[in-house]
Amino acid sequence: MNNQTLNLGFLASRNGSSMQAILGAVASGALQAEPRLAVSNNRQAPALAHAAAAGVPTLHIPTRSDPEAADRALTAAMVEAGVNLVILSGYLRRLGPVFLQRFHGRVLNIHPGPLPEFGGEGMYGRRVHEAVIAAGATASAAVIHVVDGEYDHGPEVARLIVPLEPGETAESLESRITALEPSFYLRTLQDIARGERAFPAV
Repeated sequence: MNNQTLNLGFLASRNGSSMQAILGAVASGALQAEPRLAVSNNRQAPALAHAAAAGVPTLHIPTRSDPEAADRALTAAMVEAGVNLVILSGYLRRLGPVFLQRFHGRVLNIHPGPLPEFGGEGMYGRRVHEAVIAAGATASAAVIHVVDGEYDHGPEVARLIVPLEPGETAESLESRITALEPSFYLRTLQDIARGERAFPAV
């Protein structure tokens, strides 16, 4: 992976904040990569408009009515676009088996809490931060990991420790980690592109 160009595919359901930061870095030359495709399950996702404005091809693939067909369509679209690394940026749908097999070891997600303690099915958004606070933890984290067939389960690629502040609430912790995620995602990709971070792709 370190000896080839990062041909990026993006999956986003809403704003795709991390995707936006990555596209900005590519445009400025701060990240050596080629954005190839942005896909959303939500036709109205602002992420699609942002990607299109950046000159990245976009595609809407609905997932509710026929998940198996969506799985095949998403796989075919990413393959056709020449994608070799898929970036999840707030994608709110579980990936299908066809896609995960074809892109095994080449799908990254960012989780807003320490793994494996605060991951798994149902652990997303503010629920993660509420659980961290309830556990009496002194620090939380944003974790970038490889996506496999289980929620928040694949190998860890990078971790950003976020110490809790006095009087921390789930709302304040969510706000702080959300603000840190795009730049953390970008730095991790820069490390991968430069060959400075081992990437567990197969």
